[in-house]
Parts: sequence; structure tokens; C-alpha cells
Amino acid sequence: MHGILHTSTIDAIAPELTATAGSLLLQPGFASTPLRQILIALVAAAIVIVVGRIVLAIAWKLVTIAAIVVALLLLLSTSGIV
Repeated sequence: MHGILHTSTIDAIAPELTATAGSLLLQPGFASTPLRQILIALVAAAIVIVVGRIVLAIAWKLVTIAAIVVALLLLLSTSGIV
């Protein structure tokens, strides 16, 4: 992977982000100011981005494999083998 963080690093960071976000939200009156609400939104967005990166890292490999399989089947059917 050519991203900034390797998958193992992302896997190590994701639970920490979730735990931090969860503990902050449990504090009484934490989201009482606009800046704190923005912080909660940014932490939530960071979690979505980290999880999205992991999912996309798997998805592009599956799409590549599917494209190769379909191209091979097209070539075989065009040549009359299948």
C-alpha cells in the first residue's frame, strides 16, 4: 500500500480512536460548546475515513480480480473455447 499509513498501523490506531471518541462523549456536558461539537464531528469523520480506507484497500483488489476474470472469460468466449 502506498498510503501514508500501513494497514497494520491503521488497525492499531482505529481502536484507540474509537475508545477516545467514546470516552469523550461520556463526559457530562462535553458537547455543550460549538468547538466541542466540531471536535466530535472531526473525530467521527476521522473514524469514518480510517474505516473507509481499510474497506477500499480490500475493495479495489476485488474489483481488479473481477475485471481480470471477466476479461479472460470474454477472450475465451470470443475464441470459441467457452
